[in-house]
Amino acid sequence: MTLIRRPADVHPTRHTPCRAAPALALALAFALLPSAAPPLAAQTGEELARQVEIRRTTHGVPHILAENIRAAGFGLGYVQVEDYGERVIRGLINARGARGLTFGPDSMGPDFLNRLAHARAVETYHLLSQDTRDMLEGFAEGVNYYIRKNPDRVPEWAAPIFTGHDVAARDISVGATGAARRFLRRLRGDAPAIAAEEGEGAEACGEWAYCVAEDEIEEGSNAWAFAPSRTRSGRAILLRNPHLAWTAGYYEAHITVPGKLNFYGDFRIGGPFTIIGGFNEYLGWATTNNNPDTDEIYALDVDPSRPDHYLFDGASIPLRRMEVTVEFRNGPGIGTETRTFWTTPLGPVIHRDGGKIYVLRAAGDGEYRVGEQFMRMMKARSLGEWKDAMRLRARTTSNFTYADREGNIFYIWNAALPKFPHASGGDTAAVPARRSSDVWTALFPFDSLPHFLNPPGGYIHNENDAPYYTNMHRPLDPASFPPYFPEPRLRLRSQHAVELIHNRRKLRLEDVIALKHSMKMLLADRVKQDLVAAVRATDPAGEVAAALELIERWDNTAAPESRGGVLFEAWWRRYVSLVEARAREQKAGGSPRLPDGPEREALLFREPWTPERPLETPRGLADPQRAAEAFAWAVEETKRRYGSWDVAWGDVHRVRRGDVDVPVGGCSGALGCFRVLNFREDEDGKLVAVGGDGWVLAVEFTDPPRAYSVLAYGQSPDPASPYHADQAAMFAAGRMKKVAFTEEQIREQLVERYRPGEERRRE
Repeated sequence: MTLIRRPADVHPTRHTPCRAAPALALALAFALLPSAAPPLAAQTGEELARQVEIRRTTHGVPHILAENIRAAGFGLGYVQVEDYGERVIRGLINARGARGLTFGPDSMGPDFLNRLAHARAVETYHLLSQDTRDMLEGFAEGVNYYIRKNPDRVPEWAAPIFTGHDVAARDISVGATGAARRFLRRLRGDAPAIAAEEGEGAEACGEWAYCVAEDEIEEGSNAWAFAPSRTRSGRAILLRNPHLAWTAGYYEAHITVPGKLNFYGDFRIGGPFTIIGGFNEYLGWATTNNNPDTDEIYALDVDPSRPDHYLFDGASIPLRRMEVTVEFRNGPGIGTETRTFWTTPLGPVIHRDGGKIYVLRAAGDGEYRVGEQFMRMMKARSLGEWKDAMRLRARTTSNFTYADREGNIFYIWNAALPKFPHASGGDTAAVPARRSSDVWTALFPFDSLPHFLNPPGGYIHNENDAPYYTNMHRPLDPASFPPYFPEPRLRLRSQHAVELIHNRRKLRLEDVIALKHSMKMLLADRVKQDLVAAVRATDPAGEVAAALELIERWDNTAAPESRGGVLFEAWWRRYVSLVEARAREQKAGGSPRLPDGPEREALLFREPWTPERPLETPRGLADPQRAAEAFAWAVEETKRRYGSWDVAWGDVHRVRRGDVDVPVGGCSGALGCFRVLNFREDEDGKLVAVGGDGWVLAVEFTDPPRAYSVLAYGQSPDPASPYHADQAAMFAAGRMKKVAFTEEQIREQLVERYRPGEERRRE
């Protein structure tokens, strides 16, 4: 169960002397942790190393051939440290709640909640299946084995003391959710809190220790599935296309345990089970982010006659008090700090004030079966088995798009969604709770969630929008679901996807890949005509007139060679800023917060999006005067920044990694691009890709499956590695590598083969 501390409940620090060397001191201190399990014996690593072989194919993808599940986890842990080193070790340090013990008191903030997660992992570990425990323990020992075998390649503070409990703790859900953070900001109502909510940084979040600033990367994903009726081969096809920061840590790998497991996919750095896409011989899946309302904040009445009690169901109920003590390094010694947490059977206490006790009741709080669910999904051989694994509901969010060898395609808006007996307060208000009937106690049934199975037209798509338009031949009716389900929405990126695939065309796998790399900027299709009319109404002359002619000729794409997109994007951003500035000036009270969704679109577009015309809106410009003003500014600004207003998209937008510096096409989903890329400005003023499309996979369920993939930022973050930048130019050009899945394909692409602990041998 999640427990949130009150900032005032901090006990004085106590110090314990220790003169051991850093790594030894760390190992000794870990051994004293009350929730720590004894580390696996060193000999176990030697035995496991003989039970696994690592084959790296072109571009460094590790194919782990193991005799059993434990050896497979061992191989995966070993290669992850081999490629990502300190990042993997730090992740396990974090999972143990030992940042302060390793790096000092300034790093210990997250340790308190992480200790609670670790305790939950230990408490529930025996309830996991043997295969799941074997994978966790093998992964931990793979990390330990690498540390023991390569002390010169890991930090001096690294010690081989990790256990399956530590790996399992990474997947335990505890801690402050975004809704709780936003609620407390609003409850305080101070200017720093409002600034933080507008994304101005974690330092403005106030006293609560677990407030974190929002990521600027446009997080999201695209996913498609095509039924046999839509493919040339008569086999289902699946596309997985996530958009995250290029530091997100996708790790492409293939695990084979003959007769038991044969899975190819992404294993996020740090563990074996953060798997959000991949395939085996029979089926595969892809995820896209959704945003279900999986929690509620309740306001309980304080018992005025008894301290630390609340009134509920006609009784006075005591809060449960827990003290968590965390160790930290203090020079040659070890100190401790203790913090007090309060919780209730309904959820953790997040705030107390004004005669109220605010608790957060979240679905998935303390959930320990994430690894169990993904192990079963990886091993599933049919849609029925895969859905049975999903019914564990340990993965509490995400749209799942599925395809299999039998020809099924399936989509579900997955959510461990409470059945609320009340209107949701969201993150703006707490719901009063005086009786059990006031709070949610059950989840909305899995099989009643929005889903599509083999829909007409033979396709499924999702780009993070609400589930109702996943197939345009038979949309779902939002009125069929409770009011706390998401509102209908189909943004430009989703409409772009529909434009590409809502037809009768039969596709090859290579056709799907080509469509995925569409360079169209759909926003231009919707507003360019109004833009041209608005600027022409001002009788433009000189460079503004010439630039307008360029926009008229422009092909409305963000392709590397296209001229006009750089100017158009500069204009759009300026137009948005001018319109929003005017809206703020007119807003009563001068609040900096503007509406979102259709209300915001109404400020910008002549026709905002409506469910009556889901594929034709938004359209046009709501403010022609400011559109023309913004265009004149954009002409001057683009010339100032890049030397010319007719600069090609790829002259400005680049992929730079290692020695690679090449033009790239793609843009923000807000501009209607399906190939999403996010950029930062480099020292020379060029815009360098730092997020968006990263690891892309397309698989056709022939027997055996046929697949392509690309990992834009390479298999290794080490600039000295041959696998650091070897996919960058391929990615920028919109090409993908052939996936080696069968033994014959692995032999054809083989570059290295070795056992853990051995020297890597080039083939």
